[in-house]
Amino acid sequence: MPTTRTTTNTPTTPTATASTTTKTTTPNPRASTAASADAFGPWAPDPLAGFEAATLPLDAVPLDAEGEVVATLVRRTLDADPARDQRRRAVLSLPGWNDYFFHAHVAEFFEAQGFTFYALDPRRSGRSLRDARYRDYVTDLGDYFVEVDAAASLIGRAHSSLTLLAHSTGGLVGSLWASERPGAVDGVVLNSPWLAMWGPPAYGPALLPPLGVLARRDPLTRLRLPDPGERYARHIHADFAGEWDYDRELKASGAVPVRAGWLSAVLRGHRRVARGLGIAAPVFVACSTRSELKLQEGSERARTSDIVLDVENIVAKAPRLGPHVTIVRVPDGFHDL
Repeated sequence: MPTTRTTTNTPTTPTATASTTTKTTTPNPRASTAASADAFGPWAPDPLAGFEAATLPLDAVPLDAEGEVVATLVRRTLDADPARDQRRRAVLSLPGWNDYFFHAHVAEFFEAQGFTFYALDPRRSGRSLRDARYRDYVTDLGDYFVEVDAAASLIGRAHSSLTLLAHSTGGLVGSLWASERPGAVDGVVLNSPWLAMWGPPAYGPALLPPLGVLARRDPLTRLRLPDPGERYARHIHADFAGEWDYDRELKASGAVPVRAGWLSAVLRGHRRVARGLGIAAPVFVACSTRSELKLQEGSERARTSDIVLDVENIVAKAPRLGPHVTIVRVPDGFHDL
């Protein structure tokens, strides 16, 4: 059975907080580059059956010859979900690093619970990737707030309540965004969020100063870091021992460039989490009961553990997200719960 722990730092219950939250408009600290909901292009059929996608051009400087910088919002077609525009509640999903939205069953689940489902592939990820050399590359996680703001604004035209669903690195980005946008969401659901670096608590903070120097000098420097790579794909893709069929160009197998500027941005995000984010909305955090970062490929224990992140560090940092945090640990849970 999953184990549950709830941390509440005020006498108010999560349910009461959700029911009395009033949505407010928070000034965007990146207003000069913020994209509006009107900037999305027309909806067009998506390769994922039963879905459609709209592209958001972003006011960002392209790297080398990567071409345009865009984000992509995905939703169900009206044929697939006739009640799509009639529901009050909606969910916006953010992917992890080297990931994209392909989980049709997740959309179907939320629809059955009375939520309309949207998914965002942010800049340089999934459908929005234009040059694989720069997959998921940013030097400030706050850059993603531009497309999250625009997506939330567009969703808000049809729905009055928004819940954020985010996985892994997307869980870090989503937590930071929710912290800076009080009242924007009525709940935050985090699936194995990357809230801290692997290893002992001092590892990430000790790594940040020298990495920051390197990132300022040459942010595109490639780093040698532990990476599940092909081993991870072999545990999740249906062509191997996994259960999911996805596009291996959009969610790459093998080595993916990890660059100094990006990792420095992640570590700065971890530092903010460690200091406390104060997310007002109730936060639900789910992760496995164990991590196994060095197991051999094909091991049964590798298929029943998080082989990407340190779940003990997730659990340690989760209470710092806000005053109302529920933590559920899933026995035999993989990284993608």
